[in-house]
Amino acid sequence: MADRIAAKSLSDSPIDAFDRRIIDALRAEGRLSVAELARRVGLSKTPCQVRLRRLIDQGYILGFRAIVDPARLGLDHVAFTEVKLSDTREAALEEFRRAVLRIPEVEECHMIASSFDYLLKVRTPDIRRYRAVLGERISSLPHVASTSTFVAMETIRDPAV
Repeated sequence: MADRIAAKSLSDSPIDAFDRRIIDALRAEGRLSVAELARRVGLSKTPCQVRLRRLIDQGYILGFRAIVDPARLGLDHVAFTEVKLSDTREAALEEFRRAVLRIPEVEECHMIASSFDYLLKVRTPDIRRYRAVLGERISSLPHVASTSTFVAMETIRDPAV
């Protein structure tokens, strides 16, 4: 009964220092066992497990994934593409958003407050493949008026890698 009351009170509260330590530990090493996670954050196993489940259920932790080396997979060409749309009404934005999600080479897509509307991070094996993706897929997305490309020459820091 006390565990259910504690779990209920935790589910109604914002995240605290223990929750942040759990998140930080998992961001650094997502494959920690609950026992090891509990040890690192200074909790016993059951309260740590309850907090972890709540963080997942409430959407603070969206999932777990393998971090791969893009170069080893032959995907070390990175280009950033500015996209300017011809129509920025909500229906056009939504149509663009849905369509860009269908391009696997687009690793990230951000709406930007600038002279252009979206910034895409595009990962391909080489410049030839990028050119094909740009010409055949990105440029033909709904409402694309123009694009501009910046090719990354070196990556100093990438949290995804």
